[in-house]
Amino acid sequence: MSPLKRKAENGTTPKAKKTKVMVPDYHLASPRRDDYGEIVWPARRAQIERAREIIEECAKSQSPTLILPDKDADGLSSGVILHHTLTALGLSPSLISVYLPPKGATVHDDVTRDAISAKSPSYIFVLDQGSRRSRPLIEAPHKCLVIDHHWTEEGGFPEGADYVTAHDCPPVATSSFLTYHICEPLHTDIQSKTAWLAVLGTHGDLGATLKWQPPFPDMSSTFAQFSKKAINDAVALINAPRRSAAYNVSAAWDALLAAESPDPILKNETLKDAAWEVQRETERCTHTAPKFSADATIAVLSISSAAQVHPIIATRWAGTLKSNKMEIIMCANEGYLPGKVNFSCRIAKCARGRSGEDKVDIIKKLEGIVADNPELRARLGESFARGHKEASGGVVGKEEWEEFKKVMGVGEAVRKKKGEDVGKKEKSAQKNTLANYFTKAEKA
Repeated sequence: MSPLKRKAENGTTPKAKKTKVMVPDYHLASPRRDDYGEIVWPARRAQIERAREIIEECAKSQSPTLILPDKDADGLSSGVILHHTLTALGLSPSLISVYLPPKGATVHDDVTRDAISAKSPSYIFVLDQGSRRSRPLIEAPHKCLVIDHHWTEEGGFPEGADYVTAHDCPPVATSSFLTYHICEPLHTDIQSKTAWLAVLGTHGDLGATLKWQPPFPDMSSTFAQFSKKAINDAVALINAPRRSAAYNVSAAWDALLAAESPDPILKNETLKDAAWEVQRETERCTHTAPKFSADATIAVLSISSAAQVHPIIATRWAGTLKSNKMEIIMCANEGYLPGKVNFSCRIAKCARGRSGEDKVDIIKKLEGIVADNPELRARLGESFARGHKEASGGVVGKEEWEEFKKVMGVGEAVRKKKGEDVGKKEKSAQKNTLANYFTKAEKA
């Protein structure tokens, strides 16, 4: 008699196998189609064509030009792709300047507007900065082009600006790939010079496991020239300065602008020092015990660090916490900016495969929590619940943060019912994390 039959006769049943969470490949998202059934990707054609017109017009004008890229691998790659395109089209490098807002600032802050105005640009390119409705970036006459992929409401751009947005054309392309797609036809050198930057920026936002399959283009020639490992290690190093306490983003920009391949980035000691600092801070803060919202759908980890490690920790824990109710992992950093709380949210791995009414939308979830409290929502400000539906975050005052936690009922979660693993940690932790990138980069 087999052991299985003996167990059955004794009244016990074999343990059922755990259901594996099936997360659809990113490129398989249902696309937007136009009135003729054609796929609209990576953005609306009219927006892309208008952007190309502005870039060519800018190069011909030989006018002062300002590039405003975001601080991460995706944003900086976007800026470098555009910079190479403008110079290839004949714009003098001496006419191009770049502005990187200081730690805690955005392109909409007065400090940024004053700095932009002082440069008196005729053309302004805003790349990957997140989109919101606002007054013009400067009062003086200028042309502004926004290239972005973050969620925004209809018309959510600076007044008078042209824009290209990928946010409503799934699978949502990164800003770096969108910039590459716009610029590649404009000059014969762009593909050979910047394709690897488009990959670097895209892996920075979407991860190294992205499959470059339709609607994404075939990038096999790029990977034949530059290994995925080299590109992915470079992602971590380019991201490191903006995560460090010193926030030396200009070091990442300078390294990326000067590089013709990932190799010099991997040898850059300034970037490696920043990566080592971020790795130490990540390890120091990552073991924080989570607390749960009253409905057990949100896990909140509270840390205090001058380094921007909260997105890394949220990503790491998103792969390790699971339950039937779990939706969002939120890491809140109370030490990044004085008097502020910076928080990052990621969808829990166990919730990524949900669809229909169960599909998790972080921005909608966060806004719904305060929907019945308009006074608190107003005080949380415009930097609350920004970014993407799948990866959101924000910056709020400490007093407002404490009120928001109370509304969520953090720490008041009811005891789990029998058979429900609220907050249980999976034995096999996610291996493909940004922290691992830092480890690899430090060894390089």
